[in-house]
Amino acid sequence: MTSQLDKQWENVRVWLRKELGDASCDSWIEPLKVASVIDGVVTLHAPTPFVCNRVEADFGDRIRRAWAAVDSGVRRVMFMVRPKSSEEAARTDESEISGRTDAAVESTGARSRLETLKSISLDSRFSFERFVVGRPNEFAYAAAKRVSEAETTPFNPLFLYGPSGLGKTHLMHAIAQRRKEMYPDEQILFISAETFLIEFVSALRHKDTISFKELFRSVDVLMIDDLQHICGKNNTQLEFFHTFNALADQHRQIILSADCSPNDLNGVDERLRSRLSWGLVADLHPTDYELRLGILEAKTEAAMSNTPNLQVDARVLQFLAHRISQNVRVLEGALNRLFAFASIVERPATIEMAQQQLADLLRHSDRKVSVEEIQKKVAEHYNLRVSDMHSPRRSRAVARPRQVAMYLAKQLTQKSLPDIGQKFGGRDHTTVMHAVKRVAELRSIDSAFDDDVERLRRMLEG
Repeated sequence: MTSQLDKQWENVRVWLRKELGDASCDSWIEPLKVASVIDGVVTLHAPTPFVCNRVEADFGDRIRRAWAAVDSGVRRVMFMVRPKSSEEAARTDESEISGRTDAAVESTGARSRLETLKSISLDSRFSFERFVVGRPNEFAYAAAKRVSEAETTPFNPLFLYGPSGLGKTHLMHAIAQRRKEMYPDEQILFISAETFLIEFVSALRHKDTISFKELFRSVDVLMIDDLQHICGKNNTQLEFFHTFNALADQHRQIILSADCSPNDLNGVDERLRSRLSWGLVADLHPTDYELRLGILEAKTEAAMSNTPNLQVDARVLQFLAHRISQNVRVLEGALNRLFAFASIVERPATIEMAQQQLADLLRHSDRKVSVEEIQKKVAEHYNLRVSDMHSPRRSRAVARPRQVAMYLAKQLTQKSLPDIGQKFGGRDHTTVMHAVKRVAELRSIDSAFDDDVERLRRMLEG
């Protein structure tokens, strides 16, 4: 049984390495040890609470899906901290990291630990060439490209923000890799805000804050991902504030990302908030259908070049782009999961296979918006009556909002064109087709109109 379990774990790790890359697997997957599989529940041991929490949050679903692809009987994966000796367990909790054990305590010293941060490898998959650009992310992409190639600091800081899974971390990796290529002598430090927090607390414990300050204030480019994780941590936030000032005074480039804009970050000192807005703030909007389809097409092309026997029905990509809209990580995870199953059973990936193997994701992603809700929201937005959506009135003040409502009904519901037409006063399906086409054209040439429609879509999906 043990040998079979080890073999399964080995297959899962191979699958995860292909999906996550060497850097993530070496840091987070390899330290795990498989403990047992009982009644479809896999138990994995992690070396520390920090690793346990991080792996469960960031990779838990992917590990479960990978294991389910290897063994269909597995339905759940549990993560537990590996039992420790009494000496290892005797650690002092720090209130600033919300009671979590600091993995850096195990290091031989703050200085050596901090120096290793400079050598953390970047994920080669996250390059500019592999970033699919569309209307929702083109400004952030252009800004990141500009910073990655500039000899002098064009704007400081570059602040990228948006909901999880839209490509912020991808762009951060791409910037770091491009600068390493163009300016190999630069000292670039790219870490998460959580790592900044942990290393600062560790430096305090080791009474070696000088090494911490020397490292973070001597780099040419400082990149911190997910800045929201230090918000409300007063001491760490103050240290970051002083680090920011020291680097900015020397015209060193600072690149940050967060899940919301500087003005919307909670628990941030006003002095720091104003500095975060000094440079360029670029947001990544939720993906639209065209961008999601482009991402899936690029991922499929890469997968098929690495797996020659993989066959994919083109309609599958359109199906997934339409049905899964939460974020790019969920979308890519669904595609990888489908391809893994298709490869194992040696059958083409079809819509029917996607419906079966991704049933849980599709149920979660099903849009619940009704045509009536869309009509009501659009009417409110344009200060019309809902009855105007059904009326024969053809004045532009009514016709254009009606077209927007038809367009959103096509985008956000599973209704057919004839069904949508019936909801709008019994109109013909060709009228709906014309409305959808016209709104799409206007979105491509009128940025104000595009923002208006996008705002409505977000309100309806939210």
